[in-house]
Amino acid sequence: MKTHHWLVLALTLLPVAAPHAAEPDGAERAQKQARMKRVLSLAEDLELNEAQALKMAETMRQFDERRLPLLRQVHASAQVLRRAAKGDASLQAQVDQAVQQVFDARAQLTALERELYQTLARELPPQKRAQLAIFLARNDGKMKWRKGDRD
Repeated sequence: MKTHHWLVLALTLLPVAAPHAAEPDGAERAQKQARMKRVLSLAEDLELNEAQALKMAETMRQFDERRLPLLRQVHASAQVLRRAAKGDASLQAQVDQAVQQVFDARAQLTALERELYQTLARELPPQKRAQLAIFLARNDGKMKWRKGDRD
């Protein structure tokens, strides 16, 4: 993709990456920027045109929205486990439940990652599907926790 196309793509992706809030807070802004960088990187790696990149951006946004509650669950359960491991007696009874919640959420996250790959790869030739798989593996977790996501 040529350099001038990147500017057009970035400006075009901005509305796609932005939720419909009038003034996004810092966490939302950081999340939008990270999402846009990820899409631009994917577009470059797979040599996508603007329409393809926009379509993938929307798909990735939808999956990110589904992923966020699971990440919050993992984080909340991990907090319980950390505090229990440090000796917080009030949380000792919640350890097994927190461990199970982490495993369950992580299994769902893995299933979402597979579904994301399958959705994005659907219309790609084998070489680009391989590049997509490498990209997703390399960028696994980049959208996980940002300041403010833990609310």
